[in-house]
Amino acid sequence: MLQWILIFLAIAAVASLLGFRGVAGASAGIAKVLIFVVLVIFIIALFAGFIVVA
Repeated sequence: MLQWILIFLAIAAVASLLGFRGVAGASAGIAKVLIFVVLVIFIIALFAGFIVVA
């Protein structure tokens, strides 16, 4: 899922440079949602004990 975040951020950056503001905004929005999803899954896994921090 982290790979998808980087892909959408790259699309947003290129679209922004080329002047496609709608595509850049949509791609950045999708990346923000994916970052939030990854953080929630990480926190749930941390509290459930699937990830052990030593």
